[in-house]
Amino acid sequence: MAKILITGGTGLVGSRLTEMLVKKRHEVVILSRNPSTKNEYKWDISSKTIDEKVFSNLEYIIHLAGAGIADEKWTDKRKKIIIDSRVETANLLFDKVNELEIPLKGFISASGIGYYGATTSDKIYKEDDNVGNDFLGEVCQKWEYAAYQFETLKIPVTILRTGIVLSKNGGALEKMKTPIISPLGTGKQYMPWIHIDDLCGIYINSIEENLKGIYNAVATEHHTSKTFSKALATSIKRPFIGINVPSFMLKLMFGEMAIILLEGSRISSKKIKKSSYLFQFETLKKALGNL
Repeated sequence: MAKILITGGTGLVGSRLTEMLVKKRHEVVILSRNPSTKNEYKWDISSKTIDEKVFSNLEYIIHLAGAGIADEKWTDKRKKIIIDSRVETANLLFDKVNELEIPLKGFISASGIGYYGATTSDKIYKEDDNVGNDFLGEVCQKWEYAAYQFETLKIPVTILRTGIVLSKNGGALEKMKTPIISPLGTGKQYMPWIHIDDLCGIYINSIEENLKGIYNAVATEHHTSKTFSKALATSIKRPFIGINVPSFMLKLMFGEMAIILLEGSRISSKKIKKSSYLFQFETLKKALGNL
């Protein structure tokens, strides 16, 4: 079994991924600003320090660290935090792995479907499509460039461009469970999604099956804001009202960040399906039923 370091290991995905890795008898260590358990080690981005004991016999790094895209309005200061929390952390890991000559078997990084830009179109985006010309595209491109540094050390790199993660323990789904469920904006924008256990399963599969390259980590079933809202309302037995929440209201509330609620295209999952990974939750009905 492998020894795996997770950055962002106490977050929504990191916590569940740790549980699933440990269940499969992998050893997991976590980098934290304030270590509180025996498998947590301290790192500090501002001083560019990492407790070097974390690298002992280390085989893989899973890089999940990053400030929440939708946690605050996108001021210039917040945009810098969003980028730096992803890029500078990857840079620090690279510098330490290089300095200490750690022979990693793989570096696996999160990214987002925002790579393709926040747009609503008939196109189904694949991994070899161009980066979007907006803030989300910029974030993901810089995030991925930082990850690909590891290839200069002859370390295989895997990147998972992730959709909306559905979990019972907070995250996007919790925010959607309003007393009355309604579509947002036009309701025609797509909402590429994935059950958290499938996302974590893909991370684990990336290690156990030596996947390399870029993969879209999204479920196979496509939903718009309207169809997703209907499915959610049915699942949690709350009223669905087809009167859409107006775009201007969301823009007033969230500013530029409202674009992640108002735009979205379909994302292809064909490449990850062609790998050895088998989805547990291919339909939204099954995913919501589980959660």
